[in-house]
Amino acid sequence: MTNFATTETKMRILTFDIEEWFHILDNESTKTEANWSTYETRIHKNMDRIFELLAEKNQSATFFCLGWIAKKHPDVIKRIDNLGYEIASHSLMHQLVYEQTPSAFEQDLEASIKTIEDAIGKKVTTYRAPGFSIMEENSWAFEILIKHGITIDSSIFPATRGHGGFASFGQATPCIINMKAGTLKEFPINLFHVLNKPFIFSGGGYFRLLPYPVIKRLTKQSPYIMTYFHPRDFDGSQPMIKDLPMTRKFKSYYGLHGAMHKLERWLSDFSFIDIRTGDKMLDWNGAKIIQL
Repeated sequence: MTNFATTETKMRILTFDIEEWFHILDNESTKTEANWSTYETRIHKNMDRIFELLAEKNQSATFFCLGWIAKKHPDVIKRIDNLGYEIASHSLMHQLVYEQTPSAFEQDLEASIKTIEDAIGKKVTTYRAPGFSIMEENSWAFEILIKHGITIDSSIFPATRGHGGFASFGQATPCIINMKAGTLKEFPINLFHVLNKPFIFSGGGYFRLLPYPVIKRLTKQSPYIMTYFHPRDFDGSQPMIKDLPMTRKFKSYYGLHGAMHKLERWLSDFSFIDIRTGDKMLDWNGAKIIQL
């Protein structure tokens, strides 16, 4: 068993958030299901790229799936399951948690779990919030996750970011969150400190922005890595959401054309596991406990 307090064993976890290319948060024209109906479907071709790469590199991964995708395209969710990959919830309707009431969050969570479970006939016990939008002020969400049978979470982004972010969490390796309702095993996003400032490199726009040699060097130096990718991260021909501010356009579209080649190199140079394997590897008796 691995305990990060006492060992240098490397743990690199590969995950994908399964959503459409237009599921861009904190933007009016991509916020609701009515908006989504105006955009073309690209999930199938984007998933094909991911499946082909994972098969070629013989790598496992955890797929955080939107309940909306399971409802709209159940074949996508069933294919993930049929290929033997781990499936988790990424909410139903891809809304920021801090914009929801506890009641609305609970209804969305329940529906996402049921929709995914109906598609694959298996229990869903792992969750990630859209945009890592569980923060200190809405940590009540963890109570609701525990209530509905979630035992593993990966919603903590332990630094400041545009939306979401839990800079005061104080832990960027696996730990246990202790709530009144019980406990959750937490797999947060990893940080690398540069000049005492937190630095993220393992997913999304950060991965697309950084040169591969930098990513490779940081990977070698990090005992724990939690990746987070989206199908759209590798779709260089996707349309551009026109009403995005210039800074958001840069974050959302920079590096799309080279991202798949960069991921191919990463998966060739390093071995990755899914979250359920990481859970089994860890000695949770020695894990740090975060009281919220």
